[in-house]
Amino acid sequence: MPNPYVTPELCFNFHYFAIRKMHFLMRAKAVCVFPGGFGTMDEMFESLTLIQTGRMEQVPFLFFGRAFWERVIDWDLLVEAGTIAPADLELFRYVETAEEAVATIRDWKGAGKKREHIPGRT
Repeated sequence: MPNPYVTPELCFNFHYFAIRKMHFLMRAKAVCVFPGGFGTMDEMFESLTLIQTGRMEQVPFLFFGRAFWERVIDWDLLVEAGTIAPADLELFRYVETAEEAVATIRDWKGAGKKREHIPGRT
C-alpha cells in the first residue's frame, strides 16, 4: 500500500527492491540520510559503496544529525582497520538543518564525476 502522502502520478510500485533502489539512485542529485534502522543502513551503505567504487557518479551525500551518526558508525575505526581509506571520509558530510544541507549541496565539489581510482587500492 503506498504512503498516503505520495502524489498519485509519482507513485511507483517495484516488484524487486533492488530495482527500486537503482531507479532512485540513478536519478539522485543528492542523498540525504536521516537517523534510521536496518533499511536506512542498507540503502546508505549500498549508495556509499557505489560512489566509493566509482560505479556511480558522486553526489552530495548528507547525514542529518551528526550526534546520531557518529555514535552509530565509528568511521575512524573503519579507517584504522583498513576497511575504508581516509579519503572515503570525504564522500559525505554531516548537516543539522535544511539550510545547511542546501548550502552543502550547492557547494559540493566533485558532483557528477565518477571516481577513477579507489583510494587505498592498487
